Amino acid sequence: MTIAITGATGALGRLTIAALKSRLSADQIVALARSPEKAADLGVTARAFDYDRPETLEPALAGVDKLLLISGNEVGSRAAQHRAVIAAAKAAGVKEIVYTSLLHADKTPLSLAGEHVETEAMLAASGIPHTILRNGWYAENYAGAIPSALEHGALIGAAGEGRISGAARADYAEAAAVVLAGTGHTGKTYELAADDAWTLADLAAELSAQTGRDIPYRNLPVADYAAILAGAGLPQALSEAIAGWDADAAQGALFDDGRVLSRLIGRPTTPLAEVVKAAL
Repeated sequence: MTIAITGATGALGRLTIAALKSRLSADQIVALARSPEKAADLGVTARAFDYDRPETLEPALAGVDKLLLISGNEVGSRAAQHRAVIAAAKAAGVKEIVYTSLLHADKTPLSLAGEHVETEAMLAASGIPHTILRNGWYAENYAGAIPSALEHGALIGAAGEGRISGAARADYAEAAAVVLAGTGHTGKTYELAADDAWTLADLAAELSAQTGRDIPYRNLPVADYAAILAGAGLPQALSEAIAGWDADAAQGALFDDGRVLSRLIGRPTTPLAEVVKAAL
Protein backbone atom coordinates (compact mmCIF):
# COMPACT_ATOMS: atom_id res chain seq x y z
CA MET A 1 0.00 0.00 0.00
CA THR A 2 1.30 3.43 -0.95
CA ILE A 3 0.03 6.51 0.87
CA ALA A 4 0.61 10.05 -0.40
CA ILE A 5 0.23 13.29 1.54
CA THR A 6 -0.43 16.66 -0.11
CA GLY A 7 1.06 19.78 1.47
CA ALA A 8 3.70 17.48 2.89
CA THR A 9 6.15 20.25 3.82
CA GLY A 10 3.54 22.21 5.76
CA ALA A 11 3.18 21.92 9.53
CA LEU A 12 0.35 19.36 9.45
CA GLY A 13 1.91 17.41 6.57
CA ARG A 14 5.25 17.01 8.34
CA LEU A 15 3.61 15.84 11.56
CA THR A 16 1.39 13.39 9.67
CA ILE A 17 4.36 11.85 7.87
CA ALA A 18 6.18 11.48 11.20
CA ALA A 19 3.13 9.75 12.67
CA LEU A 20 2.81 7.50 9.61
CA LYS A 21 6.48 6.45 9.78
CA SER A 22 5.79 4.88 13.18
CA ARG A 23 3.09 2.72 11.54
CA LEU A 24 4.39 2.01 8.03
CA SER A 25 7.75 1.64 6.32
CA ALA A 26 9.11 4.84 4.76
CA ASP A 27 8.96 3.34 1.27
CA GLN A 28 5.16 3.20 1.54
CA ILE A 29 4.89 6.99 2.02
CA VAL A 30 5.04 9.67 -0.67
CA ALA A 31 5.42 13.38 0.15
CA LEU A 32 3.67 15.63 -2.35
CA ALA A 33 4.90 19.21 -2.32
CA ARG A 34 5.09 22.27 -4.52
CA SER A 35 8.84 22.32 -3.83
CA PRO A 36 9.86 18.68 -3.33
CA GLU A 37 13.41 19.69 -2.40
CA LYS A 38 11.93 21.06 0.85
CA ALA A 39 10.81 17.50 1.68
CA ALA A 40 14.33 16.07 1.55
CA ASP A 41 14.53 15.85 5.35
CA LEU A 42 11.33 13.81 5.65
CA GLY A 43 13.03 10.54 4.74
CA VAL A 44 10.40 9.48 2.21
CA THR A 45 9.93 9.74 -1.55
CA ALA A 46 9.04 13.28 -2.59
CA ARG A 47 7.22 14.28 -5.78
CA ALA A 48 6.37 17.68 -7.27
CA PHE A 49 2.70 18.45 -6.74
CA ASP A 50 1.40 21.97 -7.35
CA TYR A 51 -2.33 22.63 -6.93
CA ASP A 52 -2.07 25.47 -9.43
CA ARG A 53 -0.28 23.39 -12.08
CA PRO A 54 -2.79 20.62 -12.84
CA GLU A 55 -0.33 18.92 -15.22
CA THR A 56 1.83 17.99 -12.18
CA LEU A 57 -0.97 16.26 -10.31
CA GLU A 58 -1.84 13.02 -12.08
CA PRO A 59 1.79 11.90 -12.73
CA ALA A 60 2.63 12.45 -9.05
CA LEU A 61 -0.24 10.16 -8.01
CA ALA A 62 0.93 7.16 -10.06
CA GLY A 63 0.80 4.02 -7.93
CA VAL A 64 -0.82 5.78 -4.97
CA ASP A 65 -3.49 3.77 -3.14
CA LYS A 66 -4.55 6.27 -0.48
CA LEU A 67 -4.29 10.06 -0.65
CA LEU A 68 -4.42 12.49 2.23
CA LEU A 69 -5.74 15.72 0.78
CA ILE A 70 -4.72 18.39 3.27
CA SER A 71 -6.89 21.39 2.47
CA GLY A 72 -4.99 24.18 0.74
CA ASN A 73 -4.12 27.36 2.62
CA GLU A 74 -5.13 29.85 -0.06
CA VAL A 75 -8.63 30.80 1.04
CA GLY A 76 -10.75 31.58 -2.00
CA SER A 77 -8.72 29.34 -4.30
CA ARG A 78 -9.17 26.09 -2.43
CA ALA A 79 -12.30 24.74 -4.09
CA ALA A 80 -10.72 24.95 -7.54
CA GLN A 81 -7.46 23.48 -6.25
CA HIS A 82 -9.21 20.58 -4.54
CA ARG A 83 -11.32 19.92 -7.64
CA ALA A 84 -8.14 19.53 -9.69
CA VAL A 85 -6.62 17.14 -7.13
CA ILE A 86 -9.75 14.97 -6.96
CA ALA A 87 -9.93 14.78 -10.76
CA ALA A 88 -6.25 13.80 -10.93
CA ALA A 89 -6.74 11.17 -8.21
CA LYS A 90 -9.62 9.64 -10.16
CA ALA A 91 -7.58 9.61 -13.37
CA ALA A 92 -4.59 8.04 -11.59
CA GLY A 93 -6.68 5.30 -10.04
CA VAL A 94 -6.29 6.36 -6.40
CA LYS A 95 -8.45 3.99 -4.37
CA GLU A 96 -9.25 6.19 -1.39
CA ILE A 97 -9.03 9.85 -0.29
CA VAL A 98 -8.89 11.23 3.24
CA TYR A 99 -9.71 14.94 3.43
CA THR A 100 -9.04 17.48 6.19
CA SER A 101 -12.23 19.51 6.48
CA LEU A 102 -13.55 21.85 9.19
CA LEU A 103 -15.32 21.06 12.45
CA HIS A 104 -19.10 20.95 11.87
CA ALA A 105 -18.49 22.21 8.33
CA ASP A 106 -22.13 21.67 7.34
CA LYS A 107 -23.54 23.95 10.04
CA THR A 108 -20.77 26.22 11.35
CA PRO A 109 -21.03 30.01 10.87
CA LEU A 110 -17.27 30.22 10.20
CA SER A 111 -16.53 31.92 6.89
CA LEU A 112 -13.99 29.18 6.13
CA ALA A 113 -16.69 26.52 5.83
CA GLY A 114 -17.91 27.11 2.27
CA GLU A 115 -14.93 25.68 0.44
CA HIS A 116 -14.84 22.67 2.77
CA VAL A 117 -18.53 21.92 2.18
CA GLU A 118 -17.93 22.26 -1.55
CA THR A 119 -14.97 19.87 -1.39
CA GLU A 120 -16.94 17.32 0.63
CA ALA A 121 -19.62 17.45 -2.09
CA MET A 122 -16.97 16.96 -4.80
CA LEU A 123 -15.70 13.87 -3.01
CA ALA A 124 -19.20 12.47 -2.74
CA ALA A 125 -19.74 13.06 -6.46
CA SER A 126 -16.35 11.60 -7.45
CA GLY A 127 -17.24 8.02 -6.62
CA ILE A 128 -13.87 7.60 -4.88
CA PRO A 129 -14.22 6.01 -1.42
CA HIS A 130 -13.27 8.64 1.16
CA THR A 131 -13.11 9.67 4.80
CA ILE A 132 -13.71 13.20 6.09
CA LEU A 133 -11.64 14.48 9.01
CA ARG A 134 -13.42 17.62 10.22
CA ASN A 135 -10.58 19.18 12.16
CA GLY A 136 -11.37 21.64 14.91
CA TRP A 137 -9.30 24.73 15.56
CA TYR A 138 -5.59 24.22 16.02
CA ALA A 139 -4.56 25.29 19.51
CA GLU A 140 -1.48 26.76 17.83
CA ASN A 141 -3.72 29.29 16.06
CA TYR A 142 -4.12 31.04 19.42
CA ALA A 143 -0.73 30.03 20.87
CA GLY A 144 0.73 32.02 17.99
CA ALA A 145 -0.41 35.17 19.80
CA ILE A 146 1.79 34.39 22.82
CA PRO A 147 4.88 36.39 21.70
CA SER A 148 2.72 39.48 21.19
CA ALA A 149 0.98 38.92 24.54
CA LEU A 150 4.36 38.73 26.27
CA GLU A 151 5.55 41.87 24.53
CA HIS A 152 2.46 43.92 25.33
CA GLY A 153 1.52 42.41 28.69
CA ALA A 154 -1.93 41.21 27.64
CA LEU A 155 -3.59 38.67 25.39
CA ILE A 156 -6.20 40.32 23.20
CA GLY A 157 -9.07 38.95 21.16
CA ALA A 158 -12.80 39.16 20.53
CA ALA A 159 -13.90 35.66 21.54
CA GLY A 160 -15.48 36.69 24.83
CA GLU A 161 -16.15 33.67 27.02
CA GLY A 162 -16.49 31.35 24.03
CA ARG A 163 -15.19 27.86 24.75
CA ILE A 164 -12.62 26.67 22.22
CA SER A 165 -12.03 22.95 21.73
CA GLY A 166 -8.67 23.57 20.11
CA ALA A 167 -6.38 20.54 19.93
CA ALA A 168 -2.67 20.47 19.13
CA ARG A 169 -1.79 20.09 15.47
CA ALA A 170 0.06 16.88 16.32
CA ASP A 171 -3.19 15.35 17.60
CA TYR A 172 -4.91 15.96 14.27
CA ALA A 173 -1.85 14.59 12.45
CA GLU A 174 -1.99 11.42 14.50
CA ALA A 175 -5.69 11.03 13.69
CA ALA A 176 -4.88 11.30 9.99
CA ALA A 177 -2.16 8.66 10.35
CA VAL A 178 -4.52 6.31 12.19
CA VAL A 179 -7.11 6.60 9.41
CA LEU A 180 -4.57 6.32 6.58
CA ALA A 181 -2.76 3.29 8.00
CA GLY A 182 -5.86 1.56 9.37
CA THR A 183 -9.09 0.08 8.11
CA GLY A 184 -12.78 0.57 8.83
CA HIS A 185 -12.83 4.33 8.35
CA THR A 186 -14.08 4.54 4.76
CA GLY A 187 -17.29 6.50 4.37
CA LYS A 188 -17.08 8.07 7.83
CA THR A 189 -17.03 11.71 8.83
CA TYR A 190 -15.18 12.44 12.06
CA GLU A 191 -15.76 15.64 14.07
CA LEU A 192 -12.35 16.15 15.70
CA ALA A 193 -11.66 18.44 18.64
CA ALA A 194 -9.85 18.58 21.98
CA ASP A 195 -11.14 16.71 25.01
CA ASP A 196 -11.22 19.86 27.12
CA ALA A 197 -12.38 23.24 25.89
CA TRP A 198 -10.80 26.46 27.07
CA THR A 199 -11.43 30.20 26.79
CA LEU A 200 -8.93 32.89 25.87
CA ALA A 201 -9.01 33.90 29.55
CA ASP A 202 -7.92 30.33 30.37
CA LEU A 203 -5.09 30.65 27.83
CA ALA A 204 -4.01 33.95 29.42
CA ALA A 205 -4.13 32.38 32.89
CA GLU A 206 -2.00 29.43 31.77
CA LEU A 207 0.47 31.82 30.14
CA SER A 208 0.63 33.85 33.34
CA ALA A 209 1.21 30.72 35.43
CA GLN A 210 4.04 29.46 33.24
CA THR A 211 5.83 32.81 32.91
CA GLY A 212 5.25 34.10 36.43
CA ARG A 213 3.83 37.29 34.95
CA ASP A 214 0.35 38.77 35.14
CA ILE A 215 -0.91 38.57 31.56
CA PRO A 216 -4.67 39.19 31.46
CA TYR A 217 -7.05 38.55 28.60
CA ARG A 218 -8.58 41.73 27.19
CA ASN A 219 -11.74 41.20 25.19
CA LEU A 220 -12.29 43.79 22.45
CA PRO A 221 -15.11 44.69 20.09
CA VAL A 222 -14.65 42.85 16.80
CA ALA A 223 -13.94 46.01 14.81
CA ASP A 224 -11.32 47.18 17.31
CA TYR A 225 -9.56 43.81 17.27
CA ALA A 226 -9.52 43.80 13.46
CA ALA A 227 -8.07 47.31 13.46
CA ILE A 228 -5.25 46.28 15.83
CA LEU A 229 -4.41 43.25 13.66
CA ALA A 230 -4.34 45.45 10.56
CA GLY A 231 -2.19 47.97 12.41
CA ALA A 232 0.25 45.17 13.20
CA GLY A 233 0.71 44.59 9.47
CA LEU A 234 -1.83 41.90 8.58
CA PRO A 235 -3.81 42.44 5.37
CA GLN A 236 -7.15 44.13 6.03
CA ALA A 237 -9.23 41.22 4.74
CA LEU A 238 -7.33 38.71 6.87
CA SER A 239 -7.57 40.97 9.93
CA GLU A 240 -11.33 41.17 9.53
CA ALA A 241 -11.58 37.41 8.98
CA ILE A 242 -9.58 36.57 12.12
CA ALA A 243 -11.67 38.97 14.21
CA GLY A 244 -14.81 37.46 12.68
CA TRP A 245 -13.70 33.95 13.64
CA ASP A 246 -13.30 35.17 17.21
CA ALA A 247 -16.84 36.55 17.09
CA ASP A 248 -18.03 33.13 15.93
CA ALA A 249 -16.01 31.49 18.70
CA ALA A 250 -17.85 33.69 21.20
CA GLN A 251 -21.06 32.06 19.97
CA GLY A 252 -19.71 28.53 20.35
CA ALA A 253 -18.51 27.84 16.80
CA LEU A 254 -15.20 26.33 17.98
CA PHE A 255 -16.71 24.12 20.69
CA ASP A 256 -17.25 20.37 20.52
CA ASP A 257 -17.45 17.88 23.38
CA GLY A 258 -17.78 14.63 21.43
CA ARG A 259 -14.23 13.46 22.26
CA VAL A 260 -14.02 11.68 18.90
CA LEU A 261 -10.40 12.72 18.43
CA SER A 262 -9.10 11.10 21.60
CA ARG A 263 -11.00 7.89 20.86
CA LEU A 264 -9.52 7.81 17.36
CA ILE A 265 -5.92 8.29 18.51
CA GLY A 266 -6.29 6.10 21.59
CA ARG A 267 -5.09 8.68 24.12
CA PRO A 268 -6.23 12.00 25.63
CA THR A 269 -5.63 15.06 23.47
CA THR A 270 -2.68 17.31 24.32
CA PRO A 271 -3.51 19.59 27.29
CA LEU A 272 -3.49 23.37 26.81
CA ALA A 273 -0.61 23.62 29.31
CA GLU A 274 1.60 21.54 27.01
CA VAL A 275 0.70 23.69 24.00
CA VAL A 276 1.64 26.83 25.94
CA LYS A 277 4.87 25.23 27.16
CA ALA A 278 5.83 24.32 23.58
CA ALA A 279 5.02 27.84 22.38
CA LEU A 280 7.20 29.36 25.10
